[in-house]
Amino acid sequence: RAAAGDALAWTDSRRADFALGEDALAADGEVDRSWKPLGELAQVCATVTRLTGPAEPLHARARGLLDFAWQETREGELFLRLQRLEPFATYPVEVYAAFASAGLRHPAFEQAAAVVARTRGWRLTEQDPTRRLGVLRAEERCGIHRFGQAPPELPQTWLGGLPEPWTFGRDAGYALTHVVFHLSDWGRDASAMPPDLVAYLGDWLPPWLDTCLEAGSWDLACELLAVAAVVARTTGEDVPVNDWARLLAARGPSGEVPLDDRDLDHIAAGPGADGDRYFLHHYHSTLMAAFAAVLAATRPAERPAAGRRPGGQGAPA
Repeated sequence: RAAAGDALAWTDSRRADFALGEDALAADGEVDRSWKPLGELAQVCATVTRLTGPAEPLHARARGLLDFAWQETREGELFLRLQRLEPFATYPVEVYAAFASAGLRHPAFEQAAAVVARTRGWRLTEQDPTRRLGVLRAEERCGIHRFGQAPPELPQTWLGGLPEPWTFGRDAGYALTHVVFHLSDWGRDASAMPPDLVAYLGDWLPPWLDTCLEAGSWDLACELLAVAAVVARTTGEDVPVNDWARLLAARGPSGEVPLDDRDLDHIAAGPGADGDRYFLHHYHSTLMAAFAAVLAATRPAERPAAGRRPGGQGAPA
């Protein structure tokens, strides 16, 4: 909880960097520098508020950040305007769903999004399986249901296929973490995880995480630590992953976590060297550190029935 508190405190100190600029609705606006950071802030804070008590400082900090993010969207009004400008873009639904999961809703946007979601053009939008799974989950949060259509995306994802563990790499790592986040409602419903995935992850998360820590891939390491916490919430048993020592040692002076070690000179220079670049190099990994830490520090009151198989091994022969 101390690590989570430091991460959210640094995040709070950088509120201005999460604010939507005048180009948020521009046709050539940079989504990765506007809506994406704000949506990730909302997603993490929505989970933190769900897993902490109202009297806890972490809860109050996360609630304040969530309210700030919602105000940046004009209480959801900007989603409606964005949807009218880009009716077939999925990212407005994905970002809005983070707020909806915390009970912050804009009925007019949901109604407009539901109309578009009934079109063949929306249903046939080409996406990779992990992204498609995320869009389907986002639709559910927005009250959009594809009646009679079972989502076929999970077996097509890297993780869903239970691949040979030695094929793990950076892209596969980010794909598998997001499959887990989508399936578990960002850690809030770990019981929704399929038992075969839980067993597979229990076997192979430790070496994958060690690989990322040794390589200084702090952002992906944070996401894998969050996955390990989801698995632990499912089984009631800790995944034997390496401790947080190396990750905590990589933090900056205010508890911020860098994306990786590829820009050591810039990290050493500190936030004053280039404030915008420093923020972009730290905000996501810092949010993921807070997310993983809160998941690891809280456990469900009752142990779910799912568990690891005895003597589990990796992918099937």
